[in-house]
Amino acid sequence: MSAERRVSLLVRDWMRAHPLVVRPKDSIDRARALCEEHRINQLPVVTNKTLVGIITDRDLRDAFPSVAEQARDPHRAHTETADVLVGDVMSPQVLTVNETDTVEHAAVMMQDERIGALPVLRDNELVGIVTRSDLLRALVALAKQAAT
Repeated sequence: MSAERRVSLLVRDWMRAHPLVVRPKDSIDRARALCEEHRINQLPVVTNKTLVGIITDRDLRDAFPSVAEQARDPHRAHTETADVLVGDVMSPQVLTVNETDTVEHAAVMMQDERIGALPVLRDNELVGIVTRSDLLRALVALAKQAAT
């Protein structure tokens, strides 16, 4: 196989550039709506282009009233979440990778830490996010390459 056809194993070639983000002062209602609309499970949290946390679908599920509570009093359930901010429920300790790290390194981190995504940094600035789905796309490309 020629060199130009080889599958890249760098994070920058598999990450999603310019990820959707939220800010600590955004409501969890907004974060949840973004996740649902774009079918994503993690949102980096930024302040002035600096990564300060991450909020996941699990963080949001834990912060919202249960289905039973919503059924009993839907208005009250919404009122309770309207004032909860992303900064109140996000995880401030965020594992990250650099865009020049290998997908293997990212995959091992995600497996070891049992997480679904890693924000990608360049010079300490958020430039992307790499998810389990992105790593599966890389695996498929590698499998196709190996089969030829």
